[in-house]
Amino acid sequence: MEALQKPYKIPESVLVVIHTPALDVLLIRRADAPDFWQSVTGSKDTAEEPLAETAAREVMEETGIDCRPGSPLADRLRDLKLSNVYSIYPQWRWRYAPGVLRNTEHVFALCVPERIEPVLEPREHDAWQWLPFRQAADACFSPSNAEAILLMPKFLT
Repeated sequence: MEALQKPYKIPESVLVVIHTPALDVLLIRRADAPDFWQSVTGSKDTAEEPLAETAAREVMEETGIDCRPGSPLADRLRDLKLSNVYSIYPQWRWRYAPGVLRNTEHVFALCVPERIEPVLEPREHDAWQWLPFRQAADACFSPSNAEAILLMPKFLT
């Protein structure tokens, strides 16, 4: 029996900064790269998947926080209408089709009423922490993630 090849990742993703009204930010640590603290990230499952659906799905998968349509937090997920194009880190290029070197990341924010204890997917993330937004930005390995966190005060209206 021939093994099924997993489909390549779509080079279009979301970054979801989860924060409180006081601008405490949730960071999660990648299980495959223990120095990499980040916000929720993830690629579209299909080319047709709406970005807001991708964002809500990834938040649920990575933290157990439900902001899908119909949930109490659904109206707190916001598309910030910002995007970043960046080079895919070499250690993760194998997940993409040959020759795909860049990804477009769309930035979302999820304002939760208070610090919530996440339920992590252990194959992806192995630790979490809530930090004041400036400290969270300093802790991120990704410059685009840090920049998105530093922009959060601008979007609190």
